[in-house]
Amino acid sequence: MSNQINNDQYSAENIKVLEGLEAVRKRPAMYIGDVGKRGLHHLVYEVVDNSIDEALAGYCNKVIVVFNKDGSVTVEDNGRGIPVDIHKEEKKPAVEVVMTVLHAGGKFDKGSYKVSGGLHGVGVSVVNALSEWLWVEVYRDKKVHKQDYKIGEPQGDLKEIAKTKKTGTKVCFFPDNTVFKTIKFEYKIISERLRELAYLNKGLEIILKDEREEDGQTDTFKFDGGLSDFVKYLDENNNPLHNKIITVNKDDGETPVEVALRYGNTYNENILTFVNNINTIEGGTHLSGFRTALTRAMNNHATKNNLIKAKKNEKISLSGEDFREGLTAIVSVKVAEPQFEGQTKTKLGNGDIKGIVDKIVYEGILDFLEENPSIGRKVVEKALLAARSRSAARKARELIRRKSALGGSSLPGKLSDCSNRDPVFCELYLVEGDSAGGSAKQGRDRRTQAILPLRGKVINSEKARIDKLLSNNEVQSMITALGAGFGGSEDESGEKSPGDFDSEKLRYHKIIIMTDADVDGSHIRTLLLTFFYRKMREVIDGGYLYLALPPLYRISQGKKESYAYDDNERDLTIERMKKDNKKTKVSIQRYKGLGEMNPGQLWETTMDPEKRTLMQVTVNSAAEAAETFQDLMGSDVEARRSFIETNAKFVVNLDI
Repeated sequence: MSNQINNDQYSAENIKVLEGLEAVRKRPAMYIGDVGKRGLHHLVYEVVDNSIDEALAGYCNKVIVVFNKDGSVTVEDNGRGIPVDIHKEEKKPAVEVVMTVLHAGGKFDKGSYKVSGGLHGVGVSVVNALSEWLWVEVYRDKKVHKQDYKIGEPQGDLKEIAKTKKTGTKVCFFPDNTVFKTIKFEYKIISERLRELAYLNKGLEIILKDEREEDGQTDTFKFDGGLSDFVKYLDENNNPLHNKIITVNKDDGETPVEVALRYGNTYNENILTFVNNINTIEGGTHLSGFRTALTRAMNNHATKNNLIKAKKNEKISLSGEDFREGLTAIVSVKVAEPQFEGQTKTKLGNGDIKGIVDKIVYEGILDFLEENPSIGRKVVEKALLAARSRSAARKARELIRRKSALGGSSLPGKLSDCSNRDPVFCELYLVEGDSAGGSAKQGRDRRTQAILPLRGKVINSEKARIDKLLSNNEVQSMITALGAGFGGSEDESGEKSPGDFDSEKLRYHKIIIMTDADVDGSHIRTLLLTFFYRKMREVIDGGYLYLALPPLYRISQGKKESYAYDDNERDLTIERMKKDNKKTKVSIQRYKGLGEMNPGQLWETTMDPEKRTLMQVTVNSAAEAAETFQDLMGSDVEARRSFIETNAKFVVNLDI
């Protein structure tokens, strides 16, 4: 009956038309991703991207970003300056149009920008809409023009305020704290992106200043080596196989292509792809073209120079997977009209780009190997080792595949499965040790929660070859339980081999790592994160991986009990209890392990969907993530020592 009433009331009056920037304020996440930390920092990127577009067009060589004392951010460049003349259709200065109208900008006009990252024309107007206040200064035609805004609305006309000899644009904004959960910018997050942009734009100087404190940080990013320097930075702790960077650079056509790569003595591939300076984390046609070209060029060079030495009774054919083991590569293309899949711009869809990148990279790599035959020989030798390892791994993988086929005895013996068969509603807890596993099995919701106890430390995926990894019992148990297969990175066409990892076959859409809140627990958690990041990245990218946050303390007073997840929460809870009841003693229990909790407590604190706290594992910066895993889990002891020394002051809950 109620539905009937609602239907009767649904009329034209219910259809809302949002004018101008009102839509942005109503649904900010549509434009910047979210209203948390990520969305906040995205505001800076949007303004900086406009400056970078000026650099791409050849008019700007310096960008300055400043965190001001009052919490605002200033971005200044020495480009042409946003036009200030009156827009014919809008009847107001062009700078005001850019700042206040969605889908307005110079990126739609091929004459102004040949290539650009911001092609939707929503960038700086969105920043304006989501700022408590913003002002813009334009330096051009020997004049300085300024205009102020509040929540996207102009506060008066554009005014000429001074004379100047310089050119460029300066934007200063203060985020609206009624929109964002936090308005505090983090220096490290912004500096990583600016460093990346400086690598991608050879010779461009980007300065970052933090004036919020007296002795605030300052960094200047300028790399004359461009992508070669980027590879060295990513690869510095990787024990390189060869010192000289393999580079390909062709800028004479419609689509400039730049590639830099180097091999290290590791077993993981790390390929970062960019289109017009945007990190395409899901790859696309430019990545497919690069993969095809690399495999063809390496195989061609190996065959031509008779470098594939097979042992007796051994058949060897080198695949793309073999040639990508231990590879660190950057692929950067500039596309006049990129077609991204979605506003998030994470995957390039232009079909013609695959062929262009393939041709340029194939020829470039062959030319390089002809001039540097010793590097070619080392790469092929490494690929041969990878192929032999892959052959050994195939047997282990086949065993896992056979186990994964649905059936009575198909799942690992230690797995306590849930009764529901719809992956959307199913959760798999990866639990440290049999003791905690026992409590979790008793306390869980059997309909939707499965438990897989893991014994001991999982093998380190950063340092283990694939055949060693697959022979590890705990890894086998995880792969079999997940039911989605394993390995098999995409071939050159972007297709997966039958039986390789397929996220659509995942038996659980929430995979939750639940470890003790001590040093050992953190180590196991890091080993599992390394495994998923290096060998099942799709699980992270698909949003399936989570960390459970068990409480550190149980605080009780008489029959009252409460749980605290950190020291601050503990102190506040004790203070509150003492205030409410001064006579009864407050007792505190510090949990070192999940096994110390009884099933009821574990359910209440860590497993009950209504009360628990889960952290979703995401990758904001692929370059930073790869570097962190390399430092923490790689073979370079010095890098790990340096990381520990830098971050030791931030450690909490250390077991001593």
